[in-house]
Amino acid sequence: MANDRGSAVAEFTMVGVLLTVLALAVVQLALALHVRNTLLDAAAEGARFASLAGSSPSDGVARTRDLIDAAISAEYAQDIAARATSFGGVPAIEIRVRAALPVIGLLGVSDGLEVTGHAPIETLD
Repeated sequence: MANDRGSAVAEFTMVGVLLTVLALAVVQLALALHVRNTLLDAAAEGARFASLAGSSPSDGVARTRDLIDAAISAEYAQDIAARATSFGGVPAIEIRVRAALPVIGLLGVSDGLEVTGHAPIETLD
């Protein structure tokens, strides 16, 4: 048993490093999901705003950009596009957001995330 001296410290260090890396990976995954869900919610809200009577697709893009700026960062609101489309046979507005997929903190792969939000166009008949 004399040659086992110090092995507990080495084992603790190896297991501690492994658990730390695992915990950081879980936190990073949670951050990536938070960013995705926030972008998706902002796109859907922007589409709803653009689909209101008297609003335009550019109003929806501006609303989406404001929501992303407030929730995450202006860097995630660089590539936002709006277009009129048909969704299930109903005229609709589509807001598409492309942003970086966070890999290390908020830094990551550019254009790694793409989300869309749809809303039926409101008409006053």
